[in-house]
Amino acid sequence: MLQQTRAAVVVPYFERWMTLFPDIFGLAAAPVEAVIKAWEGLGYYSRARNLHIAARQIVERFKGELPAAKEKLEQLKGLGPYTVGAILSFGFHQRAAAVDGNVLRVLSRYFAIEENVSKIAVRKKIEEKAEELLDSKEPWVTAEAFIELGATVCTMRPRCEDCPLQGECLALQTGKQEYLPIKDSPMAVTHLHRIVLVIVAEEHVLVRKGAVGKVMADLYEFPYYAKGAKVPQLGSPWPKVEHTFTRFKAHLYPYLASMERRWPIPGCEWVRCSELLHLPFSSGHRKIARTVCELCT
Repeated sequence: MLQQTRAAVVVPYFERWMTLFPDIFGLAAAPVEAVIKAWEGLGYYSRARNLHIAARQIVERFKGELPAAKEKLEQLKGLGPYTVGAILSFGFHQRAAAVDGNVLRVLSRYFAIEENVSKIAVRKKIEEKAEELLDSKEPWVTAEAFIELGATVCTMRPRCEDCPLQGECLALQTGKQEYLPIKDSPMAVTHLHRIVLVIVAEEHVLVRKGAVGKVMADLYEFPYYAKGAKVPQLGSPWPKVEHTFTRFKAHLYPYLASMERRWPIPGCEWVRCSELLHLPFSSGHRKIARTVCELCT
């Protein structure tokens, strides 16, 4: 069921991407706004930005061919140890471990590693152990098996009775399977309460673009202020909107206001209402943008 749910979410995005960016050259040549728009709704927009930069690096440094060497893959923007290992293993059938969160969980239990897997040194140790366990002839098969085992059997609440490794698992033998892996506690969610100004003038709406280096860089948003701050005279209130990103939950309180003319406002731009949804928005502001478009039609 979990795999089917993931597929239902991912496949439409994959098909859209293959239509918009059929090859690495198309992705590298695309404006970053188009890349972000295609990614819209998946969250973690830094991944889309990094993917775009990596595509350009592949075109500029490697003539559009994805390199098959670890040291060259590590030069590409956004490629961490897991992604590099996955490319080498599944893409080039090399002997390389692809250690994601599932594999960390499987092997920390299998070897009863009572150390914090969030630490780089511990993760490195597990990567080395994973590589030692890979099949000599078809290492990519073992790599995929570890990932699937963690996704379906050795989950947060392990189903040890269904596990093919139960006879060798040290955590199961010592009764520590529920205790492992040890990792950092999740960061507390920070709640953000924001007044959002939806300002319309001459069939245009005022928006601004997220600053470079910020979480919402390259995404558009309506001007907003922390709730309680002194803001211009508010208009008609709209229903509250919520959205979650990284470790934050934003509570948005939109207010509709109108102006007679499109006065220039520093840091903002006027966009025709009919073109609003062509821009990339974060999920919360996208909900507001849809309401604006419905209002204008």
